[in-house]
Amino acid sequence: MTRIARATIHAAALRENLAVVRRHAPGARVMAVLKADAYGHGLLPVADALAGADALAVSCLAEALPLREAGFGHRVVLLEGFFSGDEIPLFAERRLDAVIHAPWQLDCLESAARGRPIDVWIKVDTGMHRLGFPPEAAAGVYRRLRACPAVGEIRWLTHLASADDRDDPTTGAQVDDFEAARGELPGEVSLANSAGTLGWPVAHGDWVRPGICLYGASPFIDGGGRPPLRPAMTLEARLIAVHRRCKGDRIGYGGGFTCPEDMPVGVASIGYGDGYPRHAPNGTPVLVAGHLAALAGRVSMDMLCVDLRGAPQAAPGDRVTLWGEGLPAERVADAAGTIAYELFCRLTPRVERIVEE
Repeated sequence: MTRIARATIHAAALRENLAVVRRHAPGARVMAVLKADAYGHGLLPVADALAGADALAVSCLAEALPLREAGFGHRVVLLEGFFSGDEIPLFAERRLDAVIHAPWQLDCLESAARGRPIDVWIKVDTGMHRLGFPPEAAAGVYRRLRACPAVGEIRWLTHLASADDRDDPTTGAQVDDFEAARGELPGEVSLANSAGTLGWPVAHGDWVRPGICLYGASPFIDGGGRPPLRPAMTLEARLIAVHRRCKGDRIGYGGGFTCPEDMPVGVASIGYGDGYPRHAPNGTPVLVAGHLAALAGRVSMDMLCVDLRGAPQAAPGDRVTLWGEGLPAERVADAAGTIAYELFCRLTPRVERIVEE
């Protein structure tokens, strides 16, 4: 039996989720966020599946250049801009958009050698307090960029800090502050991340920037209804052993789970060496041959143990779904005290990736 730790990437699900975005924001264009290897799903396969998006967004040149080399002609936006003035000629050559968020980047553009101008997005900090110019500086930044020969088209961008909470008034205040900062200055705007796209129509602007929702996970922290999204990744392993354990038997390192009764316990072929979270506690849900089961004991490097009382007919070779179709990643993330983003991004290279339609 070959060891299996496999992530199946569902291209059709990516396209379906893009369609959900378009239905929620019919008046906006869509900038699909593909940073961090498309949230662990694979940069180029995801770009292929999402080729119907209007633009692509990544974090840096190391993510942008493979898109150009693979022939993608979309507008490509680098969400952290350039990291030194030396990168500006490559932005120009490869027709890459730079988000401008700091005074030093303005200085670099003003001192850049003449060449093909690059399109830029002014990032306004409306409350995230991570990157961006303060609202009161926005007009001055625009004037400097408009006077700069190295700059082509100018657009505007901000990032929503609390849109995942549909009851938090922060998002409405950020939208107001963004519009006040821009005033009557021209240029298309982008405010909405996944939560803004699906939950805050006031934030749609000209461009929405969906990330996590494209991969099928809900961006919201509340239980007010899961958006109609389809998981784009199914992570699976196989049972490699099933044992009958007795009441009082302790399972795994440190005996982190004690059998409350005589019961079946399975061993699955995946662990923290594959990126499954070591801190996932007893009771974290998994599916075994389609039946709900749960972790039992501490996750090991290459294996984890499963309480099979919910799947008493399970046998070696049965499929174990860690998340994906039938088990949303955010449910696993909630149990493990993390977020679906981290689950996706932490998968290691030894997890086999398969792309299917």
